[in-house]
Amino acid sequence: MSEQKYTMYVSVTNQQVLIDPHASPWEYKVEVSKEAYPVFERLFAQMDRLEFRNFLRSHLPYIPYHYDRDNHDIDRRMMKVYALIHEYTDDESKRFIEKLPFFR
Repeated sequence: MSEQKYTMYVSVTNQQVLIDPHASPWEYKVEVSKEAYPVFERLFAQMDRLEFRNFLRSHLPYIPYHYDRDNHDIDRRMMKVYALIHEYTDDESKRFIEKLPFFR
């Protein structure tokens, strides 16, 4: 029995996963299983929380930006988002993602 795929639209810029392509701007069209949708949502929610913590930390000048662990955590989650997109998107988008400097 093959797993049913759903078309979704991912906006990395706005940290959104959309079902309607006209609801908001998006960058990537993906064909995912029902189980993959919450993974995108969870990663974006985690990134949002980490970015808020970064905002609070930014008011403490004695912690340099490049030593902040939250920044590295955001970067790791962004890489996971791109890895998921790469797994479920079309060939053209895959080629583009493979050219990104952090994609291995």
